[in-house]
Amino acid sequence: MKKLFSISILSLVLILLSCASKKDDAASENQKPNYLVLYYSQAGGATKTVAEQIQLELLADIESIQVETPYDGDFNQTIERCQKEKQNNEVPAIKPLTSDISKYDVIFIGYPIWFGTYATPIASLVSQYDFAGKKIVTFATFGSGGLDASTADMKKVLSSAEVVEGYGVRNARMSAVQKEVDYFLKSNGYKDGEVKALPEFSAQAAVTDKEKEIFDTACGDYQFPLGTPSTVGSRSIEGGVEYKYTVENKDQAGNVSTSTIYVIAEGDAKPEFTKVVRM
Repeated sequence: MKKLFSISILSLVLILLSCASKKDDAASENQKPNYLVLYYSQAGGATKTVAEQIQLELLADIESIQVETPYDGDFNQTIERCQKEKQNNEVPAIKPLTSDISKYDVIFIGYPIWFGTYATPIASLVSQYDFAGKKIVTFATFGSGGLDASTADMKKVLSSAEVVEGYGVRNARMSAVQKEVDYFLKSNGYKDGEVKALPEFSAQAAVTDKEKEIFDTACGDYQFPLGTPSTVGSRSIEGGVEYKYTVENKDQAGNVSTSTIYVIAEGDAKPEFTKVVRM
């Protein structure tokens, strides 16, 4: 009898250990990754706005990248300084991070687009810190586009990390950030919640007079010419239609380039272009 009682106790202990192990495994599977938002933002604060929205949605840690000698001049002075740095193959010194990169699984890196890629303080960041084995999600603010090109550039310098393209927004469309960031985070699995998947764009077809009018309304007041649309596809979005135009542009030397320009038309609101992807 004593022997049977001992065996029963042993069996109970093994069962309890097995249950605890399964519980730990389930908790491990459900454990959310550690998120960090790193960003560089100019005085206007557009990138800061996006960074803080991501931080708010994910309850992530956040840190602003600070330059030792700030770009505190006006737009033209900043451009002039950047041009000199690029000509001299220089990047600005940045202050040490207080965040411990090794603690995080997913790191969102944000920046304004300068000269078609990430702002030069980000070049300092990615050259000075070890992001090996991390998932890097880019996000950017811009005048017309550049998230795709900057992400490709970051993949080259952070080859030991998983770099994925994240969220981008034009400086002229900051009012859309809250809604779009929420959709971006949910649709990519960074935040819990269900969103309706967008349909594919229709096949490219010749631009109609109406579609040309929508393009001109959306792009006509941009400070630089964006070209002439040749074909377009479209898809339904919440509250309206999104267009994907193939556009040809000719420079002063007569060279022809092709780009893709995305435009949204929602209700009675003025159509807006959301980004330019240059080929």
